[in-house]
Amino acid sequence: MPKSNLFQYSIVAALAGFIFGFDTVVISGANLPIKELWHTTPLFHGFFIMSMALWGTVVGAMFGGIPTHKYGRKKVLFWIGVLFAVSALGSALAQDPYTFSIFRFIGGLGIGVSSVVAPTYISEISTPKTRGRLVGLYQFNIVFGILVAFVSNYLLKGFDGANDWRWMLGVLAVPSLIYTVMVMAVPESPRWLITHKNDIAGARNTLKKIGVENPEEEINQIVESSKHEAATGDTRAFFSHKYKTVLWLAFLVAFFNQLSGINFILYYAPEILQNAGIASKDSLFNSIAIGGINLIFTFVGLYLIDRVGRKTLLIIGSIGYIVSLAMVAYAFKTHAGDAFLMTFLLMFIASHAIGQGAIIWVFISEIFPNNVRAFGQSFGCSVHWVFAALITLITPVFLDAEKGILRDKPWIIFAFFSGMMVLQLIWTLTKVPETKGVSLEELEKKLIH
Repeated sequence: MPKSNLFQYSIVAALAGFIFGFDTVVISGANLPIKELWHTTPLFHGFFIMSMALWGTVVGAMFGGIPTHKYGRKKVLFWIGVLFAVSALGSALAQDPYTFSIFRFIGGLGIGVSSVVAPTYISEISTPKTRGRLVGLYQFNIVFGILVAFVSNYLLKGFDGANDWRWMLGVLAVPSLIYTVMVMAVPESPRWLITHKNDIAGARNTLKKIGVENPEEEINQIVESSKHEAATGDTRAFFSHKYKTVLWLAFLVAFFNQLSGINFILYYAPEILQNAGIASKDSLFNSIAIGGINLIFTFVGLYLIDRVGRKTLLIIGSIGYIVSLAMVAYAFKTHAGDAFLMTFLLMFIASHAIGQGAIIWVFISEIFPNNVRAFGQSFGCSVHWVFAALITLITPVFLDAEKGILRDKPWIIFAFFSGMMVLQLIWTLTKVPETKGVSLEELEKKLIH
């Protein structure tokens, strides 16, 4: 059997997820120091300082499929590393809020594009038996990056007085540059080489590097898939009837991911708990508990995804969502104790990590045909990030301590999320296909008509 570098290449591409997770959370350590340094208005601080990376993420996800499709997976993987490094150094050295916002936007672009290209690349070099856990490494690295960012901020607090926040943001340049150098050694996706460049020799070389025993058979399947794609209709119109099934699958898995309330809870849980007067006094312990449970059950999800399948994990996660969110709503409604509330909040985090968290990037990356996979991944990621942005922005309308519509009744929001997860369970049981152990080319034949 030929030597395989598959795991090595997958890990390198998945490291984009580590930088993504780190960059997303690291701003929390700079929040208060920047407020005190630049004295901007609350609107400017919220929209530009804190949210600019999120806007960059939305733009990057929307348009990241274009360069990924045109220039290849490897080149885009390289350039997102450059974007991350530039953003980290620029943000750390910024002397005014406008420059700072521009560099945070650049980092957000890197996040958005990475959520398109990294899962796409790993999906295309994986085998049917390993695709779930290898693409899932991207999500695992996101969660790991979030945890490391919290630890990094904690260790750097007090390191350089008023400039602590600059070190917190700037340290991300180190893993960004390491990743950028490492990604230069990975090969281009064999599926992109065949479908976009007709480079059979290059694809054969990559297939040998990733340990495919019979490269010629794999090449024939990819070529045959391209012919099937061409024969099923116009390949130029992405939003056409032929892709209706996979477009709806990508839309709904991303839609339900955010309508579970995951970003809402991660971003606003401390505020919600504090306003309700039932928060634990040890907020650091709660943060560590949530981060630890997230990491542990993400690992469990990776272990199970190629064993029990994507659909099964979605079902398990949906049931966990419904129960935990309903119990959190009950806790707020009846003013149950802290232990009761934290138990079901942790159950919610575990349900997300083992279900939606584990499968979303995998599922979207494998249901689209080779010829339009980059656009499909971009579409699914865009839906995910747009709803993440909307939920993050409208939450204060409901929960603001003075004017929020539901400031005294947060249980209604959790009950709503629980109801949405009932819909996800019904959708999963009736419409979601199992993709475990099926080659990308076979999936195309099943899903594209």
